[in-house]
Amino acid sequence: MYLDVMAQIDRYTHGHHESVLRSHTWRTAQNSAGFLLPHLKSGDRLLDVGCGPGTITMDLAELVAPGNVIGLDRSTDVIERAREAAEARELANLSFEVGDVYNLEFEDSSFDVVYAHQVLQHLSDPIRALEEMRRVLRDGGWLAVRDGDYGAFSWSPPSEGLDRWMELYHDITRENGAEANAGRYLVGWVEGAGFESPEPTTSDWTYETVEEREWWADLWADRVLYSEFARQGLEYGLTTSEELSEISDAFRAWSESAEGIFVVVHEEVLARK
Repeated sequence: MYLDVMAQIDRYTHGHHESVLRSHTWRTAQNSAGFLLPHLKSGDRLLDVGCGPGTITMDLAELVAPGNVIGLDRSTDVIERAREAAEARELANLSFEVGDVYNLEFEDSSFDVVYAHQVLQHLSDPIRALEEMRRVLRDGGWLAVRDGDYGAFSWSPPSEGLDRWMELYHDITRENGAEANAGRYLVGWVEGAGFESPEPTTSDWTYETVEEREWWADLWADRVLYSEFARQGLEYGLTTSEELSEISDAFRAWSESAEGIFVVVHEEVLARK
C-alpha cells in the first residue's frame, strides 16, 4: 500500500520520509503481489490504489501490456516520483494520478483488476473504500488486496524495545482510527463490501541474513526517529524523544544478533465481482 490515498479525515501513520520510501521502493510485483500474478492476462485494465512510488505498479504494467494501468495515490510528491521512474522504464501503457480511495474518479465497471497493497490498514472506513473499488470493477473482474497483520509479526531474539515499538505502533494507529492488524480482517471487510466467495491466502517477508537484518533494522531505526510515526507519537503524547531513541537503538541491536530473524506476516484476498 501504499498509503497516502485516504480522504482528509484519515492520517497516514508512516508519511513519506526517506526511510519509508526506502522500504516502498524495494517492493515488486513478485514480492508483494504474487497471489495476483497467475490471474493477470495481457490486455487487462488495472488500477493500483495507493501506489506510492509505483515500483509494484510498473511491474504490473509490464505484465498486462498493452492493457492500460493507472497508479493512484493522494500524495502529489510521491506521484511525481512514480512518474519519473515510469518514464525511465518507458512504459507507454502506464499513468499515475492523484486521487482519493473514497471517491475514485472513474466510471462504473472501468477496470478488469483493482489492486491495493498495504492500504486498508490505514483507513478509518476500509469497507467504504472497498465498495468504491467494487464499483469501478467490471463484472467478473478481480479485486486483489494485501495487508500486514502487525499483531502476527514475530522476531527473535526477544527485545523489550521491539515489544514497546509494537505497542506504540498499535496505539498510534488507533489514534488515527486505523487497524494495524488489518490482514486478519480482510475477508470480513471484502464480504462487507459486497464481494462473494473471497479467496484468502497468507505470505510473509522474512529478514534473516546479515544484509536483510541490517536493511530492515536501519530503515525502522530511522522511521522511529524521523517519520510521521515519530511525529504522531509525540503529538498524541504516547511517547517521548528519549523513548524513541531507545526503540531505534533496539532495532539496531536486534540486527546484530547472528540468530536474528524478523517475520512480517501478510494476509491477502482475491475476490471476483
